[in-house]
Amino acid sequence: MSDCLPLRAVSSSPIIKAAGNMTPPQITRLDPPAKQGPQEAEERIIIRGGKPLRGETRIFGAKNAVLKMMAAALLAKDVTVLRNVPNLTDVHMMADVLRHLGAVVEISNNEVSIDATNLTEIEAPYELVSQLRASFVVLGPLLARCREAKVSLPGGCAIGERRIDLHEKGLKLLGAEVGIDHGYVYASATKLTGARIYLDRPSNGATENIMMAAALAEGQTIIENAAQDPEIVNLADCINAMGGKITGAGTYQIVIDGVPQEEMHGAVVDTIPDRLEVGTFLYACMAAGGEIIINGANAHHIYAVISKIHEMGAECSIYAPDTIKIKVEGRLKAIDVTTVPYPGFPTDLQAPLMSVLAVAEGTSIMTETMYENRFMQVGELRRMGADIQLKANSAIVKGVPKLMGAEVKSSDLRAAAALIIAGLGADGVTEVTGLSHLDRGYDKLEERLRDLGADVWRR
Repeated sequence: MSDCLPLRAVSSSPIIKAAGNMTPPQITRLDPPAKQGPQEAEERIIIRGGKPLRGETRIFGAKNAVLKMMAAALLAKDVTVLRNVPNLTDVHMMADVLRHLGAVVEISNNEVSIDATNLTEIEAPYELVSQLRASFVVLGPLLARCREAKVSLPGGCAIGERRIDLHEKGLKLLGAEVGIDHGYVYASATKLTGARIYLDRPSNGATENIMMAAALAEGQTIIENAAQDPEIVNLADCINAMGGKITGAGTYQIVIDGVPQEEMHGAVVDTIPDRLEVGTFLYACMAAGGEIIINGANAHHIYAVISKIHEMGAECSIYAPDTIKIKVEGRLKAIDVTTVPYPGFPTDLQAPLMSVLAVAEGTSIMTETMYENRFMQVGELRRMGADIQLKANSAIVKGVPKLMGAEVKSSDLRAAAALIIAGLGADGVTEVTGLSHLDRGYDKLEERLRDLGADVWRR
């Protein structure tokens, strides 16, 4: 084995200020919420609906890009700095995983600094991975760097099964021995060798794990039917900035020419804007009405979303290079939507869009092809007066004139956003609980909506 010693690391202390010149508000560590006593009410977001949104907001970095680039930092015996990082519980949980492996992680001023010079552990345990399924992507870089890895299977997921068969297939084709035992994936290799790998479906996680493992493999690896998401491109750019050689990211075919370990070094990398956050603010305006400007966005990443917004009758304009304006007047029209891999309509915006379609004129059909349990927001939207029927993997949404405020509870990250969006346009007061899900993917969402004129607060 290489420089990675199979000794359990001690987690480092809380956040230490990192170098950087970023100007956004200072980021501070999000600690787990204290256990509540019998008399303590669960934290909630309260929304008094009916107030149109007006003004400007700015988009933060993409969570789904940050987490994977944090894992990629393990490839180099050096310091990697990621900028434009949102303050999310998922970011801090990934930092804890990396600290367990021996990396020194510092977070401050919307930057994450990762010093992976000395890795002291090859195991990512269940108690950490189960809290953040995305942390399973440490498997590829650990295998590449240490030639050995033991990573817990991530366990169940509220929105549906997340399979690892393609991860296993790809790593085996690179020359690794991969097995699953007692809830852990074990991978080892005396040498990784480039290979041609066809993915049966464009899996993000498999594409990322294979790409990171192949970065230090001997020879060339070609991933066919690769995931094409912007976050994959950001990851490839990060690895290239560290000394890797990856081309084709963002297309069907990604080519990785492996480099020796000594050629990998630290880098400073900017995180792309969060396209899912862009969609969330667009739908918030569509639910509440009004006119807002979204800065720091990348319209190229959400053309499928903008196309559907036009189809519904809202005005959505793109201003180069990074500004989107939306104006909503009157009732919107029903549409049909099917979630598919990028560049198609994203599954992560299906639930937020459903809140808008619930009050659109006509009947919409939403078909979910990515996850089997991604309609968990339906029951709560019905509590608010929505007329939604489920049939197999489709939701039939008959628009009603208005939703009504109610007490609702989120079941997952995007369902939380959907319920807040529904509350913005509803009559009366909506109270949303289950905010631990929201904090995984949105940085101060209620404050930013309030800055746009929404009557929303958290208590």
